[in-house]
Amino acid sequence: MHYTGTIWRPPYEAASLLLEVTAGCTHHKCKFCTLYNDLSFKFRMSPLEDIESDLREVKRATKGWNSGRIDRVFLTGANPFVLSYDKLTAIAELIRKYRPSVKSIGSFARITDVTPKTDKELAKLRDMGYDGLTIGIETGDDEALRFMNKGYTSADIIEQCQRLDAADIHYSFFYLVSISGAGRGEIGAKLTADICNQIHPTLIGANMLTIYPDSELFAEIQRGNWQEEGEVEKYKEVRTLIENLQIPTIFAAMGASNAFQFHGRLPKDKEKLLVFLDEIIGNVSEEELQRYRKSVYHL
Repeated sequence: MHYTGTIWRPPYEAASLLLEVTAGCTHHKCKFCTLYNDLSFKFRMSPLEDIESDLREVKRATKGWNSGRIDRVFLTGANPFVLSYDKLTAIAELIRKYRPSVKSIGSFARITDVTPKTDKELAKLRDMGYDGLTIGIETGDDEALRFMNKGYTSADIIEQCQRLDAADIHYSFFYLVSISGAGRGEIGAKLTADICNQIHPTLIGANMLTIYPDSELFAEIQRGNWQEEGEVEKYKEVRTLIENLQIPTIFAAMGASNAFQFHGRLPKDKEKLLVFLDEIIGNVSEEELQRYRKSVYHL
């Protein structure tokens, strides 16, 4: 298989076939991000010959195993959905050729990846199986989005996700706890809830900001331009977000950045999640949480 660098996937894509179609990130400017620093280039698309070769390899490897059935493919790279409609179509056709059992194709995506595609193209991509995108919106706080160089605004999140809703393309969000900075976490949480309540994310996944020395954000902290939330404050932020969400969705904290992993379905499990978070806020010390944060050497 043609895998390049560290391969990242959401926890809930564990059973999916991971197919490399891109490597790196087209944006690669977010101040907090170090995920693709191990690559010698910013972004590239895999040659179609490599994608086809990998699909042939999977076909050979799974012959006779569980009848070779694979239901879902997750395209790897920071934002494969940035590829043009024609390229995404070609990839879907290759998947259909070698894995006719596949029912859906997912990937990471940026909000700006949706913008250039027409409504008709989005609908056709849905018909081809593209569904279940994971979008790292991080926050609905425009001040934080600008400072972190995300490259879009909260209004863009609403507009483009409403277009995905209209095309029946489901999507999940990654929310980055502490991105608004010390003293602003609960403000950012409320702003994010306001955004989410206008659209339909299937899942909202919370990830705790973990700052590494090779990030631009670390340099901003050294210059005195930004301050991270304390660890207890981060859990207060998560609590505020859940409390203000009014839509049916799954809320989860599943990645390694979370000292405590949990999930529940809103609104049914809202009170249970709030009680769980209150237990952490009231009974787990800042020092204990800081020890965990410092132990996360790699995401």
